[in-house]
Amino acid sequence: MDKGSKIEPDLFQAALSRLEEAAGHCSADPETLERLRHPMATLHVSVPVRMDDGSLRIFEGYRVRHNDVLGPTKGGLRFHPQVDLAEVNSLAFWMTCKCAAVGIPFGGAKGGVTVNPKELSRLELERLSRGFIQQMAGFIGPDVDIPAPDVYTNPTIMGWMVDEYSRIHRRRMPAVITGKPVPLGGSLGRGEATGRGAYLCIKELEKRRGWDPADIRVAVQGFGNAGQQVAELLHRDGYTVVAISDSQGGAYRDAGLDIPRIIEEKNRSHSLAGLYCHCSVAECDPCENEGTRQITNAELLELDVDLLVPAALENQLTGENAERVKAQFIVEVANGPTTPEADRILDAKGVLVVPDILANAGGVTVSYFEWLQNRSGDHWTLERVRERLAEQMSSAFEGIYTRIADGAMSFRTAAYVHAIERIDAAVNSQGTYSYFSHQ
Repeated sequence: MDKGSKIEPDLFQAALSRLEEAAGHCSADPETLERLRHPMATLHVSVPVRMDDGSLRIFEGYRVRHNDVLGPTKGGLRFHPQVDLAEVNSLAFWMTCKCAAVGIPFGGAKGGVTVNPKELSRLELERLSRGFIQQMAGFIGPDVDIPAPDVYTNPTIMGWMVDEYSRIHRRRMPAVITGKPVPLGGSLGRGEATGRGAYLCIKELEKRRGWDPADIRVAVQGFGNAGQQVAELLHRDGYTVVAISDSQGGAYRDAGLDIPRIIEEKNRSHSLAGLYCHCSVAECDPCENEGTRQITNAELLELDVDLLVPAALENQLTGENAERVKAQFIVEVANGPTTPEADRILDAKGVLVVPDILANAGGVTVSYFEWLQNRSGDHWTLERVRERLAEQMSSAFEGIYTRIADGAMSFRTAAYVHAIERIDAAVNSQGTYSYFSHQ
């Protein structure tokens, strides 16, 4: 996302508009819909951190548990300067729908700290991470709410957090947090899971649309872990990845970019002992081929490509730029990259959008696998993780894709209907007005 972009203040209401749209296509009980409109619990904390120069700074932190009718809540923790309650509410709602859409027994949650972590030293970042868990220790737990990494958090930070939680409770509790380093109970395949899940959705499209990968031109906005994984896997399969970008800008080459070389170059320059990469894809031309030029994030979204993969932050495709989007297929790796207004424009143009609650569900799916391993004391091979992820994503994709066959609803609406019906079945199992009013 370009510097200066803003999170819309009505982000949560925009997220709920997806619910209202889907409600018109299913027979969910009104009580189910009412429950989904309201997060079940919110904790807003202030985290004091002693800085390296001796000064004290206070950071605002949030955790929202949205709905737990299908199981313990699950969702990432992000460290980002734009984190606020509206954003966290929206992300928690999306997590509820995402877990239901792919059929894993979790509800939705999300959390974050309003901070630019790149401005902190390694020790300051550790103090912040541990301080956040000290404030959250009574709000999360392996059977209650299970955090995971998200924007600008990673396995190292998750390792600090699970260690702090275990110290507070005076026993090892690895299942409280997923996305941990493998030696601390993390799962093989978790780091690649979000990108691989999106890649598997693209392969499902390839199968159904009869694509020859060599004919498909791809642009990837956002070159963090998930964006890199998608780009590398597609490049390996013969897709032509013509453009990539990160927060500082991007690179375009009509004949296709050398993705493995770019990933190597971007990740070569690190600070904070490898916690964050400061090299931008806009700053170098690692391909050493003619024809590579710098582009902005805005330009990338409007390129003449077949497949667009937004893998940055929210609200990238809007009512202002959607009409200029040329891609006929969009696979959302980011959370909420398309606004409702943009959705209406893209639908009218016949663009097929594989929504975030399906396309980026690989991360929470493998987090579920990690949680299972922690609870059972088992350790899965990478092959087993990938096989189980492929099975889960394929099954979810098929269940949602069949709903759009008659053209009555968009792919996004179908995904929400699929999720809401699962949640509705659980709500009705506990009894609603129709049950209690006939005693």
